[in-house]
Amino acid sequence: MKNSYTRWARSVALLAAVSVLASCGLPRSGPTKKEIFAGSVQREGDAFIVAVNDRVTRATAVVPALGFTDAFKNAGVVGSDTIRPGDTLGLTIWENVDDGLLAAEATNSTILEEVQVDGSGFIFVPYAGRIKAAGNTPERVRQIITSKLEDQTPDPQVQVRRVAGDGSTVSLVGAVGGQGVYAIERPTRTLSAMLARAGGVTIEPEIAQVTVLRGSAKGKIWFEDLYNHPEFDIALRGGDRILVEQDTRAFTALGATGTQARVPFETQTLSGVEAIAQVGGLIPTAADPTGVFIFRNEPAEIANQVLGRSDLIGAQRMVYVLDLTEPNGMFMARDFAVRDGDTLYVTEAPFTQWDKTIGSLTGSLGAVSTITTAADTLSGG
Repeated sequence: MKNSYTRWARSVALLAAVSVLASCGLPRSGPTKKEIFAGSVQREGDAFIVAVNDRVTRATAVVPALGFTDAFKNAGVVGSDTIRPGDTLGLTIWENVDDGLLAAEATNSTILEEVQVDGSGFIFVPYAGRIKAAGNTPERVRQIITSKLEDQTPDPQVQVRRVAGDGSTVSLVGAVGGQGVYAIERPTRTLSAMLARAGGVTIEPEIAQVTVLRGSAKGKIWFEDLYNHPEFDIALRGGDRILVEQDTRAFTALGATGTQARVPFETQTLSGVEAIAQVGGLIPTAADPTGVFIFRNEPAEIANQVLGRSDLIGAQRMVYVLDLTEPNGMFMARDFAVRDGDTLYVTEAPFTQWDKTIGSLTGSLGAVSTITTAADTLSGG
């Protein structure tokens, strides 16, 4: 009677464990490879499943195009001596008589300190009147003042000094050593020189982007391109606004990878292999190297090119498959470009699910032993 009751208890416990596994399923990090393929258009799903090859890598190799327009690149360097609205000038006038128009008693010179150029570009000089200073050099302003005073005092001697160039400034904000407003001076008339004046960039140069706003025009470049492409080291203009910021592109890593998170780009371009390495690689005890997927909403023009058709309209859901076990699989993954917003997902290997099943059943059998022990106790065994 005792053995019969024990066998009955074990059978009930085992059936209960199997029922739980069948109804609830095993824990896992995401869909299996079979489930992903079941969502393809060929199986009445809404995504195109595409195996990556050389043609696909070429069609999808799209990276952000950054640069300045010709209007930015063709603007000449502003002369460092050119006077602009807001500048401050220092004027000294000598008269060749003891009792001059401007000179105080017992002196034949007059110093007009900190004469500021107004918003319209003019300054006022007594007896010379309102004089256009903006757009001229200090030497040209000297000649104009001298010409206007010659009729009123004999042989006037005029000196014009550009005391400060605050009328021509740019603002720098973002990831620079010193944010603020800086005057355009002789050493800082180009973009790279002005960035150096502000203390340089404070983030990794590989992911630093520089944006220049000039009126309604806007241009953006990679910081490294300032030195790799000298034509991008544009001349600055008064009122320019310069923003230095980190690249905001990122991809999401899920599944059997070392890290499951939203991962920012660390370089201007990012390949499939680099993306996998950036998240710690594949988990050796769980990942399926034949099931590396890139999920992406692809623009119609690229999707049509990848699929060899021309009838698709609007963004298309694409799933690119990388099989690292193929002879050229690592090369394909190295050449395939990961883009902003992509989802990298690695499926678990089949044996992982089997291992989980065995582990679950082992735990269930342990529970069976516990129930059997309890049954023996109740029966007085």
